[in-house]
Amino acid sequence: MRALVVAFLTIIATGSPAPVLSQWQPSRNVEIIAPAAAGSALDSMSRLLQRVLQEKRLASASITVVNKTGGGNAVGFTYLAAHPGDAHYVAVTPLTIITNRIVGANPISYHDVTPIAMLADEHIAFVVNPNSAIKTGRDLLDRLKKDPAAVSMALAAALGNANHIAMSLVGKAVGVDPKRFKIAVFNSSGESITAILGGHVDLAITTSGLVGPHVQAGRLGVIAVAADKRLAGPLAQVPTWKEQGVDVTFSSWRALIGPRGMTAQQLSYWETLVAKAAAQEEWTRELEKNGLTSLFMNSEATRRLFTQQEEQLRTILTDLGLAK
Repeated sequence: MRALVVAFLTIIATGSPAPVLSQWQPSRNVEIIAPAAAGSALDSMSRLLQRVLQEKRLASASITVVNKTGGGNAVGFTYLAAHPGDAHYVAVTPLTIITNRIVGANPISYHDVTPIAMLADEHIAFVVNPNSAIKTGRDLLDRLKKDPAAVSMALAAALGNANHIAMSLVGKAVGVDPKRFKIAVFNSSGESITAILGGHVDLAITTSGLVGPHVQAGRLGVIAVAADKRLAGPLAQVPTWKEQGVDVTFSSWRALIGPRGMTAQQLSYWETLVAKAAAQEEWTRELEKNGLTSLFMNSEATRRLFTQQEEQLRTILTDLGLAK
């Protein structure tokens, strides 16, 4: 079977910050909502944004990160939606802001929020315990071909998200029915990694940002990444799926969104603020250290990307039998 390759970031990604200076300023503490548990990839991204904005004195108000866990990010999205027009609340989101509605997990989608900016692109890693008999991508595929349910898998934070889609594409590429996979869904990628560390599951599919320190310490092994080329940093020695004969690439972006009803001035404030953060050397360095790629896009370009991907993701999720 010919591999299904998803090229998600082909849309023009050169959006620049709005040239008009915003007159709106926060009048109290700002909350960056991480719709996942502490220690998750979304939590890490939220805290990096908080740190850069505060340490570089880019923000005009204090900033706290608030974790809202559960429902495949739905709890965080619901919390954001409860503050319409209030730009003191923003959230870091993966593509579940698109997929949750498609799979019926949550009615809130990007149509119900204000896209502010794209932050970064994060690749998908396939992780095992160092003591596992699964040492390579081929080892994993050989097991799945014999029995698709023979490998217990962990992912976060919902079926139909980037991690699930990446694993499903790998299965389809080698003729294995992904609907037969044995998958446990956790509230965060940190919990998925904990399950691997404890030997409770055979495989974790997670974004690459949380994996590096464990790999360097010898606590985790990574058998493949769903990237076009090998990543920099701690995962530099990990082969891509393409190198192992499986023509699949997939990634998960991170975007900043606000509640619906934001004014043009509020949007301009946040759009400009994120652009300044993304221009900092510390921002790029911290992302690259964890295998992420800085990917600033302004509000308009981010919304266009969401619209494009909604069609692509609906097609994929329909094929998986998950679309409602």
